[in-house]
Amino acid sequence: MTRVRVESFTVSLDGYGAGPSQDINNPLGVGGTDLHQWALPTRTFQRTLFGADGGTTGIDDDFAARGFKNVGAWILGRNMFGPIRGPWPDMNWKGWWGDSPPYHVPVFILTHHARPPIQMEGGTTFHFVTGGIHEALDQAREAANGLDVRIGGGPNTIQQYLCAGLIDELHVAIAPIVLGRGERLFEGVDLRTLGYECVQFLASEKATHVVLRCQACNNA
Repeated sequence: MTRVRVESFTVSLDGYGAGPSQDINNPLGVGGTDLHQWALPTRTFQRTLFGADGGTTGIDDDFAARGFKNVGAWILGRNMFGPIRGPWPDMNWKGWWGDSPPYHVPVFILTHHARPPIQMEGGTTFHFVTGGIHEALDQAREAANGLDVRIGGGPNTIQQYLCAGLIDELHVAIAPIVLGRGERLFEGVDLRTLGYECVQFLASEKATHVVLRCQACNNA
């Protein structure tokens, strides 16, 4: 059965999942890269993002690795694809990750502006969905072919799926930093009323990992 999951989404101690002033030089906002000090050194991220051997193992790597298991499609907000806002000025921008993105499955981008699909190296194809979160999820489920759908962010995209009761499980890593400003992950979201419960929490040297599961969601 296809589940809808959020994995390895990191927030600061004050609840921000991205810093302020996101642009091409600061894709995660000012200070946002510091959120991921737990993830970037892991063996999973070194291999997946950089094609490198080595990397750390242990708790952080275990959580990083689980985020890529059994995933048949991704959904991303437009900010997670690139810094461009409004109508596409041209078709040259193909994402933050170069010619070979780390997804290796179909990726569905939420946007208000249509664009033809982009086929990349390594099995990633970006599809641009203008019909909202339900249309994107329907397409992602079909593409996943029985595997899970991973909601990759950013915070606003996750909020929309949470409030619609469409996320079965959410892994949040809490980083020991303070951002002060930016985008809060749970802004306006009442997790208790929506039926989410903490089913696992585990700390490493660089993050506290929390897994929330919905007992009353549309996918349960």
